[in-house]
Amino acid sequence: MPELPEVETVRRQLDPVLTGSRITDVEARRPDLRIPFPPRFRGRLRGQTVAALTRRAKYLLAELSSGETLLMHLGMSGSFRIELPGGAQPMVELHDHVVFDLDSGARVLFNDPRRFGFMDLLTAVERAQHPVLSRLGPEPLSADFDGAALARACRGKKTSLKVALLDQRVVAGVGNIYASEALHIARLSPRRRAGILATPSGAPRDAAHRLAAAIKQVLNEAIARAAGARYRSSRFRVYDRDGEPCRRAGCDGVIQRRTQAGRSTFYCPVCQR
Repeated sequence: MPELPEVETVRRQLDPVLTGSRITDVEARRPDLRIPFPPRFRGRLRGQTVAALTRRAKYLLAELSSGETLLMHLGMSGSFRIELPGGAQPMVELHDHVVFDLDSGARVLFNDPRRFGFMDLLTAVERAQHPVLSRLGPEPLSADFDGAALARACRGKKTSLKVALLDQRVVAGVGNIYASEALHIARLSPRRRAGILATPSGAPRDAAHRLAAAIKQVLNEAIARAAGARYRSSRFRVYDRDGEPCRRAGCDGVIQRRTQAGRSTFYCPVCQR
């Protein structure tokens, strides 16, 4: 499943092509993906200009001149392909399920072999009341997210730190890979209670500041290297490296794998306390 860095990389690739462009036509080549396309999908998109392309957690949001928002999720295997005018003869491939034609002459195609992605159209009211978007916590790369925000969200929580980081109400968009990576950088065991990040009064402890900074670090590093890159376990500090030596200088630990809330957690039992 693509995580925040991969989705942000897709947004940055699409932004210069989509933002400011008018959608001249749309072809939905099947009736649904994970869920059915919304009513009058083509008619509601044709003629609309993309005012902005933003990201919220792992969702892409195209804000349209009509006031509606095109909500998009990549799912397990979704990807976008851009065909610029003047290039090779455009071709629609087997799993190209949605095709956007733009007034610039460019074409954007959404390909999804497993069809776990989806697209929806939301009015302003629907977006404000959306069951997922309306409950998301702060964006981890925003100024609103810091040690104090993390401590407030985790105050009194008895769940583990790793499970708390996967709660999108605590911080939006952090997934399984980067939760493990951030905890390693912050030297915190994924098994510790999340409530340790705050004092009884709710003030952030040093661990909260370390963890918030570590989350920003791993996400920024991942975004910087994500363009054109495929999954490679060698780029991670602990994720998918169970049985291998810890890469922290001076640490003689061996990476272990545990299951938490049905997800694999990787950590060093020596330097993560």
